[in-house]
Amino acid sequence: MKENVFDVLIYLFENYMDDETDLTPDPDAIRTELLEAGFPQREVNKAFDWLESLSEQKPIKSASTPAFRIFSSQECAKLDTDCRGLLMFLEQSAILAPASRELVIDRVMALQEEAISLENLKWIVLMVLFSQPNEEIAFARMENLVYESLPSYLH
Repeated sequence: MKENVFDVLIYLFENYMDDETDLTPDPDAIRTELLEAGFPQREVNKAFDWLESLSEQKPIKSASTPAFRIFSSQECAKLDTDCRGLLMFLEQSAILAPASRELVIDRVMALQEEAISLENLKWIVLMVLFSQPNEEIAFARMENLVYESLPSYLH
């Protein structure tokens, strides 16, 4: 089975990031666990780089007036119509603020994937909201969207 960076990110999120404890696990121990679980070293490194970059993002100031987002050709190539529609829906539903939407798009573009699936985009949104302060309500709403679409046998 060919594991990719999404598999590593989802594994990390479900096993460490979404944990209720305040203990910070040792990154080296996590890397070892991931490698022992069969994840390729290259994908593990990419996932850690992606998460580190996410944690280093500075807050984006929101516009005081409503704005219209135009996607670049590179963004359109990575985010199909359904993905762009999801981002619009999440923004209109007040799950994503314009600043969070931009952070999601930034994280999508940072991935070396040719295209992002709708399900993977949902996970990226969830991870971005988790990383942002004061986004607990939006995170909970997004978490419901992500986990409602998963088959029950995965839980």
